[in-house]
Amino acid sequence: MATFTKLESGSWRVQVRRKRQYVANTFLRRHDAEEWALDAERSIDRGIAVKRSRPHEPPRIFSDLITLHIDDMTEVGKPVRRSKAAVLEALKVSLGRVKIQDLTRERLIEFGKKRAKQGAGPSTLAIDFSFIRTILSHAAAVHGIEVSAENVRLARIALKHLDLIGKGNERDRRPTQGELDELTEYTENNPRQFIPLGRVIRFAVATAMRQQEICRIEWSDVHMQKRTLKIRDRKDPRRKDGNHQTIPLLNVTGYDAWQLVLEQRIVTRGRGRVFPHHSKSVGTAFRRSCKALDIDDLRFHDLRHEGTSRLFEAGFPIEKVAMVTGHKDWRMLRRYTNLKPSLNRGHRKSTALIVIP
Repeated sequence: MATFTKLESGSWRVQVRRKRQYVANTFLRRHDAEEWALDAERSIDRGIAVKRSRPHEPPRIFSDLITLHIDDMTEVGKPVRRSKAAVLEALKVSLGRVKIQDLTRERLIEFGKKRAKQGAGPSTLAIDFSFIRTILSHAAAVHGIEVSAENVRLARIALKHLDLIGKGNERDRRPTQGELDELTEYTENNPRQFIPLGRVIRFAVATAMRQQEICRIEWSDVHMQKRTLKIRDRKDPRRKDGNHQTIPLLNVTGYDAWQLVLEQRIVTRGRGRVFPHHSKSVGTAFRRSCKALDIDDLRFHDLRHEGTSRLFEAGFPIEKVAMVTGHKDWRMLRRYTNLKPSLNRGHRKSTALIVIP
């Protein structure tokens, strides 16, 4: 018996269970899935091997190649993550209807210029072209489709010469202590603010944790005797799952991470998440508070920069800072080891910056 499931990508997943045998396949069109299922059932009845074939109609447009890539990654247990999925979905909209043979150097350069006019920065375009190259390389290597990533490489070179593609500018924004105090006081005295944003802000500086990491912590991740917490699936370009890291809850950055945890324990009674709020809600509240106080160009992620900078200013060696921030490559931190502990905390907008990816 065959069952058909439409995937989020728009493809059709077909599963055939017959005579204690199970086979499955994925197709761009339901019609192709139905034909394959019928052939599979006949092959099982005849006792011959089921042929695993792709749709009879080969991919024609770039969107087809994106779908193939997503389905293949899902099939091998490595589904596309949210950020990558968002980029691929945007590429489907902007380039999806372009015929594969029309993905020329000129067409890709035109795409890059258009994206830049729409506001895409150099680093955003770099990500777009990286994924375009991945999709084309996957199609050629896995499915033998006659496409070449050479046009992507040439278009990327051209756009780089035009300063439209490249690395993003490193931020040099650090909050002053006055700004942090203003934000804390404002949020804690705002009756309409149900998120303990002041405590979240202080905790972010105290631990150098990311916004989403803070909102994911469970009380079961906190070790009350050792005063540590486990950050699960911490961001790492080389290892996305199971990258758990235990960090100490310190009192060296001007804020006591352990004391903040104890305060939250009273609020949550030690159940569920330590900060039981959606990370997007925290981000929205932070931006609104900055706007209300006329604090310009400050992002929540800058608090991670600030916390890391303060660890160095407190005299921590680079290897211990990395144990807190989660960096596997110390070279990301090495250039910032010449900080001065006596730095005036009231004037530190760009001096002694720690840039965290």
